[in-house]
Amino acid sequence: MNQRVQQHENCVFSFPSLSGNDNSEALPESIPSAPGTLPHFMEEPDDAYIIKSNPIVLRCKAMPAMQIFFKCNGEWVHQNEHVSEESMDETTGLKVREVFINVTRQQVEDFHGPEDYWCQCVAWSHLGTSKSRKASVRIAYLRKNFEQDPQGKEVPIEGMIVLHCRPPEGVPAAEVEWLKNEEPIDSNLDENIDTRADHNLIIRQARLSDSGNYTCMAANIVAKRRSMSATVVVYVNGGWSSWTEWSNCNARCGRGWQKRSRTCTNPAPLNGGAFCEGMSVQKITCTSLCPVDGNWEVWSEWSVCSPECEHLRVRECIAPPPRNGGKFCEGLSQESENCTEGLCIQDIETASDIALYSGLGAAVIAVAVLVVGVTLYRRSQSEYGVDVIDSSALTGGFQTFNFKTVRQGNSLLLNPSMQPDLTVSRTYSGPICLQDPMDKELMTESSLFNPLSDIKVKVQSSFMVSLGVTERAEYHSKAHSGTFPHGNSRAFGTIQARNKATYIQNLSSISTRSELKTTAIFGHLGGRLVVPNTGVSLLIPHGAIPEESSWEIYLAITQKESSLQPEGSDVLLGPEVTCGPSELSVSSPFALTIPHCAEVNSEHWNIHLKKRTQQGKWEEVMSVEEETTSCYCLLDPYACHILLNSFGTYALIGEPISDCAVRQLKVAVFGCLSCNSLDYNLRVYCMDNTPCAFQEVVLDERLQGGQLLEEPKLLPFQGNTFSLQISVLDIPPFLWRIKPFTACQEVPFSRVWCNSQKPLHCAFSLERYSPATTQLSCKICVRQVKGHEQILQIQTSILEVQSSETITFFTHDDGNFPAQMGPKAFKIPYSIRQRICATFDTPNAKGKDWQMLAQKNSINRNLSYFATQSSPSAVILDLWEARHQHDGDLDSLACALEEIGRTHSKISDITETEIEEPDFSYSRQNGL
Repeated sequence: MNQRVQQHENCVFSFPSLSGNDNSEALPESIPSAPGTLPHFMEEPDDAYIIKSNPIVLRCKAMPAMQIFFKCNGEWVHQNEHVSEESMDETTGLKVREVFINVTRQQVEDFHGPEDYWCQCVAWSHLGTSKSRKASVRIAYLRKNFEQDPQGKEVPIEGMIVLHCRPPEGVPAAEVEWLKNEEPIDSNLDENIDTRADHNLIIRQARLSDSGNYTCMAANIVAKRRSMSATVVVYVNGGWSSWTEWSNCNARCGRGWQKRSRTCTNPAPLNGGAFCEGMSVQKITCTSLCPVDGNWEVWSEWSVCSPECEHLRVRECIAPPPRNGGKFCEGLSQESENCTEGLCIQDIETASDIALYSGLGAAVIAVAVLVVGVTLYRRSQSEYGVDVIDSSALTGGFQTFNFKTVRQGNSLLLNPSMQPDLTVSRTYSGPICLQDPMDKELMTESSLFNPLSDIKVKVQSSFMVSLGVTERAEYHSKAHSGTFPHGNSRAFGTIQARNKATYIQNLSSISTRSELKTTAIFGHLGGRLVVPNTGVSLLIPHGAIPEESSWEIYLAITQKESSLQPEGSDVLLGPEVTCGPSELSVSSPFALTIPHCAEVNSEHWNIHLKKRTQQGKWEEVMSVEEETTSCYCLLDPYACHILLNSFGTYALIGEPISDCAVRQLKVAVFGCLSCNSLDYNLRVYCMDNTPCAFQEVVLDERLQGGQLLEEPKLLPFQGNTFSLQISVLDIPPFLWRIKPFTACQEVPFSRVWCNSQKPLHCAFSLERYSPATTQLSCKICVRQVKGHEQILQIQTSILEVQSSETITFFTHDDGNFPAQMGPKAFKIPYSIRQRICATFDTPNAKGKDWQMLAQKNSINRNLSYFATQSSPSAVILDLWEARHQHDGDLDSLACALEEIGRTHSKISDITETEIEEPDFSYSRQNGL
């Protein structure tokens, strides 16, 4: 409010000087009056806030005014701090004066008074002075922490939601805004939401759409602050639907039960809501009237003879009549016959005679066909007298059956009064495929077994079907030489017909000790350890072990149940391998080779290397595609070569990234005669495509007297969740037969995909019609539903005398040398190796150094690992030795060196005495 003070008109006044430093000198409150008017403020100073360190500007504007000065906190502001502007009002001709001053943050902070820092204007005219309103000046701020953050809630649907928010202290006071999932909430658009009550958010009736993350936003002219987000979950408790109608009584005759059901879908529980309480199914007892089949009463007396020379007699279906769904009587209710014993004379037209005789002939033919059909049917049924113990077990899937052998010559297999022969009972456990292999006709439970609810079925001989190996194979360290084929030839080569008998034999050459382990003593010269016929090897480089010291090093494959249990859909891709001793410290990396069964594709697999700790837990060492300097993994199509610095237990784990991930399975078929001389057992194995998995099957079959019947084949098994089907096809119909419902077996996907410990196998039992049958010819079809398929053609003599001579299953001869020490273990002579390292370890401006050597050997990833080694070239050559332990392809290495152009010497310059070793089998025509 303007304050005006008017003085006497004739008084003379003067302005005090504000040029000195004494701002405390007071201006006169009254000035002698003069002609004119008192000053009128056209603009007064407003309240202001200082933001950070920026000064604020206060302004005054008055008319008429000779002078205007600011007074702050009761003291006059120095005139040098005033900025004034003077103008003339065009309407009144009076003088207008406008004055500005700056107020700094330091001035406000230095003021310590009972009230806020304030300033006002004082204006002079000829008549006196006027004072403006006081304008306060405050320092603006906003603290960081909320006094109260909103808290998350779980509320039922249609419940009330209240989220409290107390913003940080600030000047001026902060304004509050609410966000839901980072989007502003406008209460004006939603009547169900109120944000006006003391900064709180109120939702009157919670809806499912109100679930989300809520954030309180506070802001003033200085800054904005966000509270902690509060998660609101609106849940729905489940509610029962209405009961269904009562079902029909399950018993056709007598006491039974009927049921009704309801579902927890009215509504279904959502967002963690409670499930419905109570029973979803109710059962009550019921009694069904038993059906009574109708029966004929006795024939009536013959009627009198009619003019047509016939008489009739009738009967009714009333003894008793059919009741409760019983069958009506079969047959005619009326009969007629000639009543004159042929003495009746009638005119019979020729056309009628022809029709009569034609009808009689057709009837005779129909009866003959019916008799033949019934006879053939009974003969076919007599071969398999069946006596179903539990028809509910034939609904498919993996069930358990009891089959009992029938007495020979029993012609009353379906007679319920016959006592079953319980002396030769056996158990069958396995999957059921309801398809007859002879006529390919699909038979269901309803069509075949419903009429046999209380009958027992007998089968002429029992059989076993199993999906696991019941005995573990043993291995002897003196096993016959040979390893699994290496490289792309690893799936056995084609077997010609004339060599098939040599390839398929009884595996008598494989010995049986209980562990797969090799040990040897190594020194400074290094060497190689191989577990025969498994694809597992260990390469100790020259110089890795300190001079004048030696260690007993071992390499073993874990045969017991692995402690590594893959999670989810992860797969153990190879054997669990242990090398040691763990306390041995090497100066350069050693190479460990582990076979695997994955079809290598980085888009479909993420393969990890894991190591078992001393506490028995498994920890990840690295991913194969990972860039690291601690170790190195090179993934070949059938093996992984790992460069390591510490011994321990290692395993490869595959994580499928897509449904296209493929696990390579090897399919092999073995056969042997059973105790019953007429039966022949076929065992189909589906195992990992690794040498050690195949050797385990070979050892198991040797113990059971099995023969390999066909060359094993590869089956790519995709991770698409579809099951595996194994079936026997094209069995000679008049020589062999297979027990009902066993020609096809189905294995669930999870059992195949996650079966990391034991080879999977299915057994089939075939029976000869005659002991004179000695040849078996059929097909084994192994296929994945919506996947790949393999067919193995079986052609064998079941009475063939098994060969006693030793024939190997593996093409390599590392079994003769499971441990090699010193220069004999390496393909590259040590002198040549030194020359290569000296040449390529030296940096070269043209780039022809160890990196080029790695590139020419198909090592293009994680080169930083080799850069950290004292001799990168030596480590690259060690990796080459591990990859080429079987072929020793020095020619390819020589070609790589020639392409680089860093060496002009050829291996052919090396003398035969320098490179000839007794266990080298590669060609040296070109040399390295």
